Amino acid sequence: MPYSAEHKKNTRATIIETARTLFNIHGFRGVTIGMIMKQAGLTHGGFYNHFDNKEALYAAAVKSFLGGRGAQWREEAGIDPSRLNPEMAQHMLDSYLSNEHLEDMENQCPMIALPSDVARASPDVQQAYQELLTAMVWLFENTLDGPEEGVRQRALSMAALCVGGMVLARTLPDSGLAIEVRDAALKAASDMREVSTATP
Repeated sequence: MPYSAEHKKNTRATIIETARTLFNIHGFRGVTIGMIMKQAGLTHGGFYNHFDNKEALYAAAVKSFLGGRGAQWREEAGIDPSRLNPEMAQHMLDSYLSNEHLEDMENQCPMIALPSDVARASPDVQQAYQELLTAMVWLFENTLDGPEEGVRQRALSMAALCVGGMVLARTLPDSGLAIEVRDAALKAASDMREVSTATP
């Protein structure tokens, strides 16, 4: 008896979520299709019922963060996209640049966990990664007060501080320096947000 469309959809979602966590921890090259399917409790051959290859799954895993674990994370952080105001921007900064986010390897934003891999990946993977950045910039753009001129530049700079600060902090073996880097990025991004509210 063939599986239902709902069963196939749920199986695909399980593969994607399993892959997302494994890619975050081990990187693209460190993860095999066999590892993913075993961790998901599925047979290796079943993979090709859902994806053409590992690269296609990689793109799906990166893209899934925005509406999956990322949505849960935003809710936990008190970020409500339907209430766009400066407080939402600060919630985003505080949560994204937090120690909890840095230490949660499985659930880190792919922009932090996978930048080197993505730079060498297919256009589809890079497009999925860009969609995450675009969403972050959009949130900042739509929560900054003040004149329109310069808002996008501040939003882009805040996003760069978020992602760059966390990528750098993740690579540092000295946890004290990692905290300093993260705190400096948070202060700079927060100051940038406040510029918009202070501008006459």
